[in-house]
Amino acid sequence: MARETRRQRRAARAAAGDGTSTRRGRQLQPRPAQQPIKQQTGRRETKPRGQFVRESYAELRKVDWPSRAQTFQGVVVVVIACVIVGFYLWGLDQIIRPLVDKVLL
Repeated sequence: MARETRRQRRAARAAAGDGTSTRRGRQLQPRPAQQPIKQQTGRRETKPRGQFVRESYAELRKVDWPSRAQTFQGVVVVVIACVIVGFYLWGLDQIIRPLVDKVLL
């Protein structure tokens, strides 16, 4: 009489029982029918070399780049906003400084 392998014993238990537990008490996880069984071979899928550069170049061609005037206008807006925020913080610092000097020092 030939001896059964572990795989054969597991398959027999799964076929005979309801498939909810094993000898160690773990739940059997049924595989979804749509997903194929993955084999771990250690190989990576081969992609054509230079594909990333080609795709990046194609995406950069789709970008709507600003004109020189739009860029200059954006820079001016950012500089003015920085100056306004800087003066605001400087003013708060001038107002709070005497309070901090008297209370904390």
